[in-house]
Amino acid sequence: MTPPLVLLAILLAAPMPKGSGATTDWPQWRGPNRDGIAAEQGLLETWPKDGPKLAWELRDLIDIGAGYGSPAVVGDKVYIIGANGAKQDAAEFVTCLAVATGKRIWQTPLTTTPGKFNDGWGGGPRSTPTIDNGMLCVLGATGDLVAMDCAEGKIQWTKNLVKDFGGKIPTWGYSESVLIDGEQVVCTPGSKFGMIALNKATGKTIWECKEFTDGAGYSSIVIAEVGGVKQYVQQTMTSAVGVRASDGKLLWKAGEIGRKIAVIPTPVLADGYAFFTAGYGAGCELFQLTPDGDAGTKATTVYTKNSTFQNHHGGVVRLGDYLYGHSDAGGWLCFDMKKGEDVWKDKGVGKGSVSSANGYLYCYGESNGTLALVKAAPQKYDEVSRFKIPATSKLRPNSGKVWAHPVIAGGKLYLRDYELLYVYDIRAK
Repeated sequence: MTPPLVLLAILLAAPMPKGSGATTDWPQWRGPNRDGIAAEQGLLETWPKDGPKLAWELRDLIDIGAGYGSPAVVGDKVYIIGANGAKQDAAEFVTCLAVATGKRIWQTPLTTTPGKFNDGWGGGPRSTPTIDNGMLCVLGATGDLVAMDCAEGKIQWTKNLVKDFGGKIPTWGYSESVLIDGEQVVCTPGSKFGMIALNKATGKTIWECKEFTDGAGYSSIVIAEVGGVKQYVQQTMTSAVGVRASDGKLLWKAGEIGRKIAVIPTPVLADGYAFFTAGYGAGCELFQLTPDGDAGTKATTVYTKNSTFQNHHGGVVRLGDYLYGHSDAGGWLCFDMKKGEDVWKDKGVGKGSVSSANGYLYCYGESNGTLALVKAAPQKYDEVSRFKIPATSKLRPNSGKVWAHPVIAGGKLYLRDYELLYVYDIRAK
């Protein structure tokens, strides 16, 4: 008989079966690593004509509220932020749901500070909750930064980026999903302070970066480490920047692609490179990040003002040497990141957002909620399945679109359209 301790060691060392549903939380904007990629396997590789099985749905405004943010999923709970109407003065709230059934566990109203932004595309918050070790942080459209506990939704502290840090509400409202890094909550108020870090437990200011005063865009921060120096990489309404995580020092600032109107996509980091893209004709640029010998970073331009990849707001995922996403200049693209060249292009489901899991792209069309399952491969655009959500929102203004990104977690696919939430079972049988 095998001794118990030896048996335990064998079990711990054994690889997880492909369909076992290994750890698959989606705890923040764009997933575990903020790159749009789910750490899942064992998922369906083709769907029935009408799509995978619908596990549950919510269609009432009181369920999750109106908004464009994606849900966050941790363990057996779903967290999502919304508002009680489609106007800019609608009161915001956070809702916690059961993964298995969609049943509400708690709902916490937020103090929504009055502030003006263009709600012609629909009011309500634009951000995704960020979850870390039992703490949840959200950012409202008028700059309310709120920390609460995940268990009961009790508010721990609140700040407002305009009143407390001299920020200015972007034209279409604050849309950033804040970063939690260890004990720091980090975000981009814009104007007076380009970036700030607050204590996660208390909300007390740790540092404020005063070295750049760009206006806040709609992008979200990602973490890089260059030569042993951790930094926060972000793009604003005018620049690409790197800020030292320990003290808020501006390490580098660059960018020549002509950012304007709305700068939205999250930066992509890989192999010591930082890729940025934006819409409205801006295009894309790539920088190589290297140590400068003085606990800083040098950003060397690899290419800039590249018009091939113009991603408006649907995001970009990197798989291997290639980037995938929608470009206003050519439809859905496979793009060689380091060479700055497109490999293939296709109209696909039209303009939309993208996430990835199990070697596939989940391309979510913004015009009518059609989702395509596409093999993530540089050889060609290879769509294997598509379906359309049962109904699109009747609450959001017609100028608004299906803008929440797909979320893949725990064998389920979460698709939001404003006040609607559809959850599908995509586990392989």
